[in-house]
Amino acid sequence: MIKDARYASTLKHPDVEETIDLWFYRPWGFRLALVGEKFGWSPNFISVMSILLGVGSGLLLYPVDLTLNVLGIGLLVLADLCDSADGQLARMTGKFSRLGRILDGASGDAWFIAIYVCISLRLMPEWGWMIWLLSASAGFCHSQQAAVADYYRQFHLFFVKGKAGSELDDSSQVDEEYRQVSFWKAPLYKVFLLVYRNYTRSQEARTPKMQVFRKKLQAATVKDDALYAAFIEQSRPLMKYCNILSFNCRAITLFLSVVVGMPWIYFVVELTLGNVLCIYLWLTHERICKRFSL
Repeated sequence: MIKDARYASTLKHPDVEETIDLWFYRPWGFRLALVGEKFGWSPNFISVMSILLGVGSGLLLYPVDLTLNVLGIGLLVLADLCDSADGQLARMTGKFSRLGRILDGASGDAWFIAIYVCISLRLMPEWGWMIWLLSASAGFCHSQQAAVADYYRQFHLFFVKGKAGSELDDSSQVDEEYRQVSFWKAPLYKVFLLVYRNYTRSQEARTPKMQVFRKKLQAATVKDDALYAAFIEQSRPLMKYCNILSFNCRAITLFLSVVVGMPWIYFVVELTLGNVLCIYLWLTHERICKRFSL
C-alpha cells in the first residue's frame, strides 16, 4: 500500500473501493499514471491502450490452449490496470472530460464484447448456434448489471464527495451538449454523445424512485446534512454488492471457467447469480430512495 498524499487523492472513496483494487490495481495504476504524467499522456490515451489490451485478451481466449488463455487473462488484468490508471491520471491532473467518461465506460464494453464473441466461436463446434443464444443473453444481462452497479456507486459518491467527486450524469445535460456539438465538426464525438445520452436515459428509466429522490435534492435550496448522512448509512451496505457486479469478480469467474476448460460456466454465472444479485440490489436501492423521497 502506497502512503502518499497524492496517491490518496487518486482514490475514489473507501465505501466503493474494492479490496483487490486497493491492494493491486490502485497502487500500480498510480505508478502507471505517474509514467503517463511524465511523458505527457492524456487519460484518454491510456483508455485507448486499455481497449486494445482488452480486445487482445478476448482474441487469446479463442484457441483451446491453456497457455494462450492464461496469457489472455493476463492481458485483461493489464487492461483493467490501464482502466484504473486513466481515472487516477485524470484526478491527479484535473483533466476530466465528457469524452473521458464515455471512453472509460466503452473500454469495459469493448473487452467483454471481444471475450463473449471469441468464447462463442470457440464453443461453436460443441454447442452449435445455441452458444450464441446463451452468450447474447449473458451479455445483455452483463450490460444491465454493470450499468446498475455503476449508477448506484456514482450516486453514493455524490453523497459522500459531492458533485466534483462523482461522475453522476443527467441525461438532459448530456442531451443539451449533444445538440450543441456539430456533426460536421466532430462526427465521432457526436456519435459517442448519442450513445452516452441513450445510456444515461436507460439508467434513469430503470430507477424511477431514485429519479424522484434526485429531483427532491435538486429542488432543495439548502443542503440537509442529516438527510445526506442518513442516506449514506443505508446506501453504504449496498456498495459491496455493486463491487461484486464489477470487474474483479467477473475476471475471477472467467479465469476459473477457462482453466477448467468450461468457459460456458461464465455465461451461466452471469445469467443466474449475477441477475439475482442485480435484482436484489435494484429493489433495495429503489426502496431506500422511495423512503427518502417522502
